[in-house]
Amino acid sequence: MARSTDRSAQERLPERKNIRTKRKGPMDLPFLLLTLILMTLGLIMMLSASYARAYQTEGNALYFFIRQAIFAALGITGMLIVSKIDYELWRAFSFPFLVGAVVLMVLVLLIGTAGGGAKRWILIGGVSIQPSELVKMAVVIFFATLISSFKDKMETFKFGILPFAAVLLGLAVILILQRHFSAIIIICLLGAVMLFLGGVKFRWFVALGILAFAAGLIYISSMGYASERITAWRDPFADPSDTGYQVVQSLYAIGSGGLFGLGFGRSRQKYLYLPEEHNDYIFSVVCEELGFIGALLIILLFVPLIIRGFWIAMHAKDRFGALLAGGFTSLLAIQVFFNIGVVTNFLPSTGISLPFFSYGGTALLVQLAEMGVILSVSRDCDTLLK
Repeated sequence: MARSTDRSAQERLPERKNIRTKRKGPMDLPFLLLTLILMTLGLIMMLSASYARAYQTEGNALYFFIRQAIFAALGITGMLIVSKIDYELWRAFSFPFLVGAVVLMVLVLLIGTAGGGAKRWILIGGVSIQPSELVKMAVVIFFATLISSFKDKMETFKFGILPFAAVLLGLAVILILQRHFSAIIIICLLGAVMLFLGGVKFRWFVALGILAFAAGLIYISSMGYASERITAWRDPFADPSDTGYQVVQSLYAIGSGGLFGLGFGRSRQKYLYLPEEHNDYIFSVVCEELGFIGALLIILLFVPLIIRGFWIAMHAKDRFGALLAGGFTSLLAIQVFFNIGVVTNFLPSTGISLPFFSYGGTALLVQLAEMGVILSVSRDCDTLLK
């Protein structure tokens, strides 16, 4: 995809020299509308899923909803601002952005706050920040910058594999210390997607896939909590009151919803039975209240958003824009797939949030900023279908 975009760009280079400054057009309306619709549905489901937990922990049933609504408003404003910024400017900030995100991850190990048996957050100015969310964004921008710079050298080990593998390995080590297995999976998969889009030969993916699989087995066998999750995934009802508790409660919620659901606000599992009901497992509440039909409709809203994101990437005016749009769209697709896979027990339990739905200020702000970058790329799309 990226190479063909480069060839077409080079063929029209003389023409583009004259129209580059005039090319900026309106942002992609279908992508924007789908993002706003999903964001709105996410807030509505957050209100329903969170009020029991909020009342129990904070004494205010609207606590989580109000905070999420504030972050949503800030995020949408930020998305629109980012969409107006020339995405080419991200090249200059790609390395400092990555370094800054890594520094924050290191600070998490030193002064971070713990939750759920892991250190993943850092408190800055009274606001809890999860640096791993920033790292995901930084990886896409940094990899897009390097791939665009190396161009045809991407087929070599020195340029196409070594620098990218070094970055991913360094990030994985820090995330292992944070006990953040889900982030390791997402970032490594994201890195692989970026390399695939960049033109790396297939044989390298086979070799790196074998190494990653071996490393995963070692990690699972050495980390007790990871192996427990695998056991709970294989047979959650073997220990429904301990290791399999969360999965079992999630399946109860999904099964209770049936075809049409119990009705909005009528979930039973959210009343402190289902852990993380407003966060990683909010889709279980969606299934319980809206049923199979409602959950399917939400999935069908994500599908065109992802397809439209790749459409924008395929019609980007240059390789860098294609890689940015393709990378952020892939990140969205990966997180949606893994979250839904986890809550339905199709995949082992990992702490992966559902974009636009799960509670979390940092994640929401970063996700909307990423959508803003895609919209920025769409303003310069090389197509007559706008």
